Amino acid sequence: MMTMKKMSYVVLCAGLMLGASGAQAQLRVEITGIGSNQIPVAVASFVNESAAPQSLSGIIKADLARSGVFKLIDADAPVSETAPVSYEQWKSRGADALAAGTVQSMADGRLDVRYKLFDTIKGAQISSMNNAAAPQFNRLLAHKIADDIYEKLTGVKGAFATRIAYVTQSGREYRLEVADADGEGIQVALRSNEPIISPSWSPDGTKVAYVSFEKKKPIVYVQNLVTRQRTIVSNEKGSNSAPSWSPDGSRLAVALSRDGHTQVYTVNADGSGLRRVSTSSGIDTEPQFSADGQSIYFTSDRSGGPQIYRMSTSGGEAKRVTFGGSYNISPRISSDGKTLAYISRRDGNFQLYALDLASGQELRLSDTANDESPSFSPNGKYIMYATESGRRKSLAVVSVDGRVKQRLTTQAGNIKEPTWGPFMK
Repeated sequence: MMTMKKMSYVVLCAGLMLGASGAQAQLRVEITGIGSNQIPVAVASFVNESAAPQSLSGIIKADLARSGVFKLIDADAPVSETAPVSYEQWKSRGADALAAGTVQSMADGRLDVRYKLFDTIKGAQISSMNNAAAPQFNRLLAHKIADDIYEKLTGVKGAFATRIAYVTQSGREYRLEVADADGEGIQVALRSNEPIISPSWSPDGTKVAYVSFEKKKPIVYVQNLVTRQRTIVSNEKGSNSAPSWSPDGSRLAVALSRDGHTQVYTVNADGSGLRRVSTSSGIDTEPQFSADGQSIYFTSDRSGGPQIYRMSTSGGEAKRVTFGGSYNISPRISSDGKTLAYISRRDGNFQLYALDLASGQELRLSDTANDESPSFSPNGKYIMYATESGRRKSLAVVSVDGRVKQRLTTQAGNIKEPTWGPFMK
């Protein structure tokens, strides 16, 4: 059970305190495809959930459906977490699990949300949660419950309560926006009349690094999403681009052209300690720290065309990683360090691929023709990326096995450059 102190911290970080930035057009989520071996689960309406601003059970069911992992069984009526459970009855309706709960209004205005999860096959309760929070954190509580259901029934940590960041372009205005993983709760972190590119979340989820052209050249900034304070991390001569965080949040890897051609550097998160890492005569760019922080993956044309390489964070020999196709860019590594996602150009199409680093097996994950900017969910089960359809840029999400696909669209401009935030601690 989550303590109130921990819940308050999560709420603070998830809310991000970006201030009143004006209502933004919400992202619309379309789901296609389902996972194999779906788990049948019934999510009953919570007793008295009309006391909450939105239906908690509705948010939970939308999360689970979006994952493609679950088959939702109709529960018909509200069920309290304290009500006796007829396991045989739920089994006969096809449910392997039942989620039930209650919402109570507290004297101080907060909502007390209680939930339990029951395994109908084993005939036992397998999880519970009891949290109290202000009504504006209603969605967060629902996402946390969905995360709990996902984890208890799959053994993998859920990522519904995480955040995403991306860039929206409407006319000449660029906005760095932050939203819930389901596209709701959009807040604007930065507005500019000049391009914003390459956002990257810090490991603790409180900051985003990005490149802004507001001073008529690319400069790398780090912005604290809670205080809104910005720090220039790299403003060297030439181009400053492609920031990515080390797993401990102490450093960033960046691509700089300060010495005439673009190479990989590392820099401390406060902008000090700049150090060159790569030393090729070609272009080395798009650096990404490995999951253990000991290596850097990057794109280089040193073999004649862009391919992905790996080298030690201290520099030295670089080893080529991608061999399928003649054009592979934008490396992203999963949190367990086992899977590499990237964009590959084949037959004239730029598409999302995943590479199992142990076996060398490659899998094409998208069927669109102009993909870019992949980003793993923190549990490593999904990849978000930008794509183009009918001259409109939108975001897409695909499971790492390619079975479940989602499209996130908006009526207000183009959305691109996605980055999926970390688990909140």
